Amino acid sequence: MKTQYIKSLLVVAVATLTFSCGEDFLEETPTQYVSISDVGETGEIYPGILAGTLSGLFNSMYTTGTGGTTDHADFGQKGNDIYSDFLSGDLALTANNYNRYSNFAALLVTVDNTFTRANYSAWRYYYRIIGSANKIIDALGGNDATITDSNKTTMGQAKAMRAYAYFYLTQLYIPEYTPTSKVLPLYINTNGDALEQSETQVVYAQMIDDLEQAATLLEGYSRAELFEVNEDVANTLLAYVYGSMDTNATDILARDLAEKVIANSGLPITTKAETIGGFNSVETPSWLWGADITTDTGLDLISWWGQMDIYTYSYQWAGDKKAIDQGLYDQIKDTDQRKIQFATQADIDDEVNQLQDSDLLIPFKKFYNAGRVRGGQRVIEDDYIYMRIDELYMLSAEMNAKIGAEEDAKTRLKQILAERFDSAADYAYVDTLTGQALIDEIYLQTRIEFFAEGKSLFALKRNKANVVRGTNHLYLAGEVIPYNDDRLTLEIPLLEVQNNPFIN
Repeated sequence: MKTQYIKSLLVVAVATLTFSCGEDFLEETPTQYVSISDVGETGEIYPGILAGTLSGLFNSMYTTGTGGTTDHADFGQKGNDIYSDFLSGDLALTANNYNRYSNFAALLVTVDNTFTRANYSAWRYYYRIIGSANKIIDALGGNDATITDSNKTTMGQAKAMRAYAYFYLTQLYIPEYTPTSKVLPLYINTNGDALEQSETQVVYAQMIDDLEQAATLLEGYSRAELFEVNEDVANTLLAYVYGSMDTNATDILARDLAEKVIANSGLPITTKAETIGGFNSVETPSWLWGADITTDTGLDLISWWGQMDIYTYSYQWAGDKKAIDQGLYDQIKDTDQRKIQFATQADIDDEVNQLQDSDLLIPFKKFYNAGRVRGGQRVIEDDYIYMRIDELYMLSAEMNAKIGAEEDAKTRLKQILAERFDSAADYAYVDTLTGQALIDEIYLQTRIEFFAEGKSLFALKRNKANVVRGTNHLYLAGEVIPYNDDRLTLEIPLLEVQNNPFIN
């Protein structure tokens, strides 16, 4: 059943608060956050204030303009998912009528920090999340506070969200994990002072500490809504953090956490039918983290659905076409259920689908509004997915393959493939794979499985792979681009460089 979100003061705050390092964000007591007036005579924090602020933090994940722009690609986490999928090369811009992504898909934005698109909007969005989380953490006594009461959940979620934001910043702004490289300022309180860039290993240590504490604080917590962070979400984020560090020891830790989430959550693998079911409902049993979008949310043209769904009135329908990379599509076996997700010429010729020639290879049967009327959905009611349990199966398989536990890797991979093929004979080849061939196959299946879900860039970097742009890309078709190419990493925005004296 759809539920109406609580609208908190933070939704108003995100329209005005800046978390760059200039004087414009040094607001001593922002009225939109917890202040001294929210504290009782005995020092307690009124729980309703914290709950509202935390709810607003979650709401900002899907609110338009939370990256500080009016750009139609600026709509929270799912907007940044599209950017990262373009960077991975698996998402191809195949038609460009409105220029919403042309400069980004051509990799011009990522080498020019004067572009606010992506460079500025992603930076501001994630640092806003960090700023909001820090407000909550400080209100509860700070980073080292011992929480034993009902505020454990609030503190756990705030620390998890802070780490979530830093993790995405590392994936978008740092080419690869290099311990002593310096890119990100590390803010863990609200004192308002501009900071120099911390070493990457210091940022990672903070993420790990936050997520370990979050998992402990959230242990046993039963959330009311899927948009909230619970122990499994915190451990999944931690697994991704460890997996991105690329050492044998951290691969083992990532594998162990993935296995823990699989066991603890009890969630089923996405079924064969669900792979072509629209990916549009938080009621899907395999979803681990997502947002229940209602008409009260107020999303329409500027939304993930608007950018990706042919049956929503917006850009995918109107002419900015986003499709699967031709080379990736060609590697999907004909007997694989996931191949049905993408529009072929036969699908275009079938009038029932209401497709056009320019719709070739769009994911029209993976992501769609259930009404299936071309341009039909105006106000968005379809939900947002952030994580599903299948990610942990594939991450466990990848980490097991990398540490040499190949039979365990094959078991997890085949559990996913059993729900993608009708016959075990179709994926029996997995049993013959060893070494790098097995790792490569898991990487390929990860790209196919999570196409356009914001996970492909993580996998590209973990596997230190090359992007090979297929023939259907409007820009740079056929080009081979290494995972650590400067063009695949966002630039620290010019405004941040100008406002923070420690960044040059």
